[in-house]
Amino acid sequence: MMDAIAPGSDGRPDLSAIAADAAGERAVGRPTVYVYEAPVRICHWVNAFSILVLMVTGYFIASPLPTVAGEASDHFVMGYIRFAHFAAGQVLAVFFLTRILWAFVGNHHSRQIFYIPVHRGQFWKEVLHEIRWYAFLEREPKMYVGHNPLAQTAMFTGFTLFVAFMIVTGFALYSEGMGIDSWQHKLFGWVFAIWPNSQDVHTWHHLGMWALVMFVLVHIYAAIREDIMSRQSIISSMVSGERQFRD
Repeated sequence: MMDAIAPGSDGRPDLSAIAADAAGERAVGRPTVYVYEAPVRICHWVNAFSILVLMVTGYFIASPLPTVAGEASDHFVMGYIRFAHFAAGQVLAVFFLTRILWAFVGNHHSRQIFYIPVHRGQFWKEVLHEIRWYAFLEREPKMYVGHNPLAQTAMFTGFTLFVAFMIVTGFALYSEGMGIDSWQHKLFGWVFAIWPNSQDVHTWHHLGMWALVMFVLVHIYAAIREDIMSRQSIISSMVSGERQFRD
């Protein structure tokens, strides 16, 4: 198992909130555990907004708008789109680095998305259980304080690795316009040693965008599904920081 609800001094789960059920007939214990610290939640939402802007603007950069009528000097649509893309990319890079730094000083939940315990057999057994749960082949979910094993694997591959790849290739492409004397080229120019043809870097960067689109869609679906099916708070946890177990 990953993280269980911490028991109180009497051996029972620590019930930090007691609420009446819908009919008001009985008290229902609702264990609540503080999981995601404020820096983790701030980075999550800033990164989510930045990725959304990057997806939309990146699509139009790859598939530009049709030519508009009138003098070219009267229109700067693609210029604004490119500016928004570059600005969102730099914001994403800053908060991605902030998220990495917080993993060293935050609680252990803040480190989950940066590694996979590949050496633990029990971890992979629970990944299989989660796959069966999402495939509607398991009747009951397991409860996890932090990310469940499948979510941890998905966040590490679909977010950490993909976003790192997009930041590196994005800054490499940006360095072409800034010149070989820029800090962008000094830090990321090595990418062109792997792909000497700039168009190859563009292609991989564009494919990475579509991979992130698919990850975001699955991520949102899984969060909403778990909030409903597993009876534990998922979406609200990234707002309040607290994981609530309703059953």
